[in-house]
Amino acid sequence: MQSLAGHIQELAPSCGPVRLVAVDGPAGSGKTTFADGLASALGCQVVHSDDFPVPWDEGPGPWFDALHEQVLRPLRQGRPGAFRRYDWVRGEYGPLVEVPVAPALVVEGVGTARRSAAHLLAYTVWVEAPEEVRLRRVIERDGGEFAPRWDAWFAAERKWFADDGTRDRADLVVTC
Repeated sequence: MQSLAGHIQELAPSCGPVRLVAVDGPAGSGKTTFADGLASALGCQVVHSDDFPVPWDEGPGPWFDALHEQVLRPLRQGRPGAFRRYDWVRGEYGPLVEVPVAPALVVEGVGTARRSAAHLLAYTVWVEAPEEVRLRRVIERDGGEFAPRWDAWFAAERKWFADDGTRDRADLVVTC
């Protein structure tokens, strides 16, 4: 992970003064674990797509607007960003999370490396795993009560990634 972090640190800033790194891939593939390790090696913050509310039936598209307006646009202008993390258990927003201007920022989650944001990204990582492994992981992580929704979400992801061509644009593909 240190060699990847070193490589990223040598890249030109991509989002104002920040090297923006996207860790994308389908649910349960290992994105969060990878992103946390990379952010630790870079000494930077991670912003997760799970920090923003995503309607199950709308797929990975809509949440990104909030990230762009509250975090990426200010960073691009050389100003800190901030957002309120969504608490999925309580169904409400929590305290403000500040995102300082720093040499790097990792954004992690389904749809972070979308084509419409490619011009803001210094580096893109695609993380994948077999669907049966991913389904087991998300049920272990989130509980069985969400199991019926995962089939629809996985289908929405497949469509999203096929339409967006996300994996094909990745700088690095990791299988977990």
